[in-house]
Amino acid sequence: FWEWQRDLKGSSLLKAAKWQLIEVPFSLRVRRRKTWTKKGSRRKAPGERRKGSFSVMGGVRLSDKKRIVDFISKGTGDSFFSVLRGFYNEVKQEWAGEDKSIEDFERIGPKILVILDNASIHKKEEILEKIGREMPNIVLEFLPPYSPDYNLIELVWHSAKEFIANRLFESIEDLEVLVHNLLNEGQLVIKWDRKIKNKGNTVNAI
Repeated sequence: FWEWQRDLKGSSLLKAAKWQLIEVPFSLRVRRRKTWTKKGSRRKAPGERRKGSFSVMGGVRLSDKKRIVDFISKGTGDSFFSVLRGFYNEVKQEWAGEDKSIEDFERIGPKILVILDNASIHKKEEILEKIGREMPNIVLEFLPPYSPDYNLIELVWHSAKEFIANRLFESIEDLEVLVHNLLNEGQLVIKWDRKIKNKGNTVNAI
C-alpha cells in the first residue's frame, strides 16, 4: 500500500480533485454492539433476522470531506456507472461559475481522481470503456488488493452503522430516512483524525 501511495503522490494526479468511492449495504437486521448476558454464554438479540435491505453508493472528497451518497437497489456495474454519472455531473456544476461554462469542463476542467476498491462491479470492461467515453475527466485508481480500510469512505459507512446499531426500525422506509439524514443532510459528524485501521468511537451525530 505505501508503495502505491508514494507512486500516487509523485504523479501528476496530485493536483486532481480526489474522491474515494464505494458501495455498502444497510438492512433491518438489528446490530448489537453491546448487550448484557451471563458470563460464558452467548445471547441472541431479538429481531436480528428481520428482512429488508438496501444499498448506498457514495464518495468522499479528501480536501474538504464533502460527501455524495446515492441509494441503489442493487450493486451492479450499471448502478456503479449511474452513480458515477450523477457524481460527475454534480462536480461539473460545482466547477462552472460566472467565468466558466459547463460545456468547457472536458476541455479545461480538472481531472477527477476516483479511488476505488477492487470489487468486480468497478472493473467490468464494458463499464470502464463507457466511463472513458462519456466521462473523460475521470481517472480511476484502484487500491492495492486486500486494502479496503485505506479508503477514507470506510469511516463514513462505519460511523453510520455505529449510529444505527441497537435500533429497531418499523420499516425499511424508516431506515432509509435516517440513513439519508445521516449521509446527505449533514447529521453525521465524523472524527476524521481517527486512524482508519482503528475505527472505534468514530461517531458524533447531531
